[in-house]
Amino acid sequence: MLSEGGTASMNGATTIQERLKDLRLNKGLKLEELAEQTGISKSALGSYEKDDYKEINHGNLILLADFYGVSLDYLFCRTENRAEINTPLRELHLSDEMVALLKSGWINNRLLCELATHKDFIKFLADIEIYVDGIATMQIQNLNALVDTVRHEIIERYRPGEDDPHLKVLQAAHISDDEYFSHMVRDDLNLIIRDIREAHKKDSESAPQTTVADELKENLEAVENFKGSRDEKLVVLYCKQLGINYKNLSDEEFRWLIRILKKSKKMGTPISQRKKR
Repeated sequence: MLSEGGTASMNGATTIQERLKDLRLNKGLKLEELAEQTGISKSALGSYEKDDYKEINHGNLILLADFYGVSLDYLFCRTENRAEINTPLRELHLSDEMVALLKSGWINNRLLCELATHKDFIKFLADIEIYVDGIATMQIQNLNALVDTVRHEIIERYRPGEDDPHLKVLQAAHISDDEYFSHMVRDDLNLIIRDIREAHKKDSESAPQTTVADELKENLEAVENFKGSRDEKLVVLYCKQLGINYKNLSDEEFRWLIRILKKSKKMGTPISQRKKR
């Protein structure tokens, strides 16, 4: 799913509702703007993006697919491809092992796609290719040989001691192609990973920015402002901790929840003692 900034989640959208919201955010459109451009009412468009909404007008789905330039298969989550549909496998030049790996489910294919489509990935791959093919090895060896020649000339002409700082500098000037390319490739990859991490900070599946203690403190403060009996406040607190919107409960459900939770020993803990504890 897309965050509010329009960045795709690594786990991707898995429902029509999520796909519709992703596409709208990716275009940077508000519901009002989308309604104006498609002729579909704002209320209908908003309801289409709700997780619990199932009745989506088929004609409107076709209209939205055409508007976004995607296939109905994409909206129905039957494919991950918006534009490249049914590309022949032979055009991708993938080995049998790579195809098997992508189909296996052992790796996060969406994350792999984000890595490969990052603006600096081509540089990252080029640096690896230079190292693997040994393209720069000869130049590095030539530089090392030049440093050695200068060092020997100094030793022959001036007979400096082993601790001479000039000799130490020349000795340190030796370049290891393994170390050089290791640092280069690592720096390339770090930049890419940091960008992807930044883009996914607001994803729902990313690590929360607040601790459990912070969340509990926030919930307790919200319950303090709730007007109701002690038992009702405790029910509201449990609802918040369990991620249940107590406002959506009917009066009968709320009462039943009080009866059920009264069977818990924790119902004997008064909220008023929070600050003392």
